[in-house]
Amino acid sequence: MRPTSPSASGHGSSLNAPPRSLDHLPIFLRLRDSAVAVVGGGHVAERKIEWLLRAGARVTVIAPSLCSELTARAAQGQISHRAERFTAAHLDGMQLVIAATDCREINAAVSTAARARALPINVVDDAELSSFYFPAIIDRAPLVVAVGSQGKAPVLARWVRAQIEALLPARLGHLARFIGARRGRVRQTLPAPARAAFWDRIVRGTTATRVLHGDVRGAEQEFAHELRTTSLSASDPRGGARLGEVYLIGAGPGDPDLLTLRALQLLQQADVILYDRLVTEAVLERSRRDARRIFVGKGRELGGPGAAQQRIHALMVDLARSGLRVARLKGGDPFVFGRGGEEVQFLAEHGIPYLIVPGITAALGAAAAGAIPLTQRNMAQSLTLVTGHALDDDTIDWHALAHAHQTVVFYMGVAHLEGICARLHAAGASPSLPAALIERATLPQQRIVRGTLSSIATLGREARICAPALLVVGAVAALGAGAPATLASAPVLFSAEDANEQ
Repeated sequence: MRPTSPSASGHGSSLNAPPRSLDHLPIFLRLRDSAVAVVGGGHVAERKIEWLLRAGARVTVIAPSLCSELTARAAQGQISHRAERFTAAHLDGMQLVIAATDCREINAAVSTAARARALPINVVDDAELSSFYFPAIIDRAPLVVAVGSQGKAPVLARWVRAQIEALLPARLGHLARFIGARRGRVRQTLPAPARAAFWDRIVRGTTATRVLHGDVRGAEQEFAHELRTTSLSASDPRGGARLGEVYLIGAGPGDPDLLTLRALQLLQQADVILYDRLVTEAVLERSRRDARRIFVGKGRELGGPGAAQQRIHALMVDLARSGLRVARLKGGDPFVFGRGGEEVQFLAEHGIPYLIVPGITAALGAAAAGAIPLTQRNMAQSLTLVTGHALDDDTIDWHALAHAHQTVVFYMGVAHLEGICARLHAAGASPSLPAALIERATLPQQRIVRGTLSSIATLGREARICAPALLVVGAVAALGAGAPATLASAPVLFSAEDANEQ
């Protein structure tokens, strides 16, 4: 049978087609104890020298004078300094060259001398005179990521670096060292065919999560368990089952840009996402594309809040026991009116590993969106968060909530607005005490109603404010009404001053 070419089968171009052109080949140079010449003694040279020293190079700077930072490095013996004008002989014995002067003629002379000696040469901000350039670097040593634009758009490369760096955990280098220290142990324990899959589970699973969380002891226990389980599986397909883990993640008030870096990282790892109605679609879009999504809201169709919470508990345990990484994604913060404490307790009782990722709670998001400082000198020295569902709860000290010089934020209180205001007034709060309702804080649909304790319920009803919304009570609620518009601001629909006109 005649072999089918890739182009004929529609799977690619012809094998004889020329490869795509690269102006530069990305490589990593080992420079430890290598002699490197840097021509130029200014701040630009200093930035390059910092990276060279971190790579262990022996740096000689050729320049009549040095900037203060390089003078200090020379005094400390970190670099050698030849206070001379550049000549080609300065490159004898060198292995790499950097030209960082503000004179193109000198830089060109350095480039010519380096090329004549077949030395790699970088002329800062001059691709034409360079044989290599410095990429934008993400340092998680020993893991290093380099981003380049082949000298065409260094600003763009730095922007891409910032985007990637935001997704890479700060302790990623710790994970690389953890893995490197155990490679020999794995080679001795597992046959070659089982190793790649084993390391993939380590990098993507509980062990890596523990290392990145700073729990090295727990990571070692998980590693040993995974190695033992894989060893049994390699010799007996009926070997022990692997245990997954659960991430309790605060999704914040709704704007996906307010997710924490840890939340984004874990959402990219999770196999299953358990979410409720307070989690926006924009936040869900930040999760792994192939992750399974399960809605676990607590509506009547699911048996009411109590039954739904038990279903969530059972789901987390069952999914983790099947070896999956489960993200329990909760609006706001898991531990602020989010029943996160109950879920953690249930997981612990059933031996399921878990991590807790705090989120920006709704009060903080709403306050920022409405430009309302929750504390302010001479106005509010304390902050109290209260659930609006507990209107008839005798454990709530309404007299304490009615005190002046504080801010009180009621969660989930829209349905009980009139009752909340009446209880505060009966406890001694002034009818003229400022109040604000903030609906769907931080989202494009955000709305703000401002008034007083005596008017806010009426204003909220007339504006048809719906959940999710927060009630802020206290002198600070009057602030921000005349603040300049910001990207997170929203129109004020009603205020106490124009209540009579509505």
